[in-house]
Amino acid sequence: MQIIPTTDIDTAAAAIEAGRLVIVPTARWYMICADAANPNACKAILEGKQRPKNKPLALVVPDQARARDLLTFTPDAERLAAAFWPGDLALFLSWRDPAAAARYTVVGSPALTTHAPGPLGALARAVPGLIAATTVNVSGDAGPDDRGPAITLNEVEQFLTGAGLDAVVMDGGVCPAANHLTIVDCASHQTHLVRAGLVHPRAVASVVGQALPAS
Repeated sequence: MQIIPTTDIDTAAAAIEAGRLVIVPTARWYMICADAANPNACKAILEGKQRPKNKPLALVVPDQARARDLLTFTPDAERLAAAFWPGDLALFLSWRDPAAAARYTVVGSPALTTHAPGPLGALARAVPGLIAATTVNVSGDAGPDDRGPAITLNEVEQFLTGAGLDAVVMDGGVCPAANHLTIVDCASHQTHLVRAGLVHPRAVASVVGQALPAS
């Protein structure tokens, strides 16, 4: 585990380009990242997390212009992105080009897409490709003793040791929120709430003009 400050974006970006994993702090918790087009790096994340292969990682776009080049924004998606990006919201969005969907299979089709603030967003802007990211924890635990994703460096180290992974880790101290991204599906025939998180469903409803059904 190589620890670097959150200001050292160049080292983190070089690690991503070299096929390594990078762990980045957010307001929610620590996220483990890889080049979304690197199958070996993404496979390492999935295996380390014991995550089902059909459960997508999040696509972290560097900016909204890049997102619109790659993905289709419905009117609801436009409203939500304008209101909450960069921020704690992810949207399922359809790919414009099937070739892009095939290249970035780890984030799914439609793609689970977010535009992040802070170090995660800075890292997304610093790499030439696209980043896939997910929480630092073993998937599908949620037992009575499950603490959820890592919010401290000590918890990050415990995860990496247990998973047999190596990573560059950006030291963000303690992540305060310990809550998920809100996820909204804007790729289906009807916009709907997939998961409630830091962006409250009432906030989402106020932007799209109606309460959204939950899946």
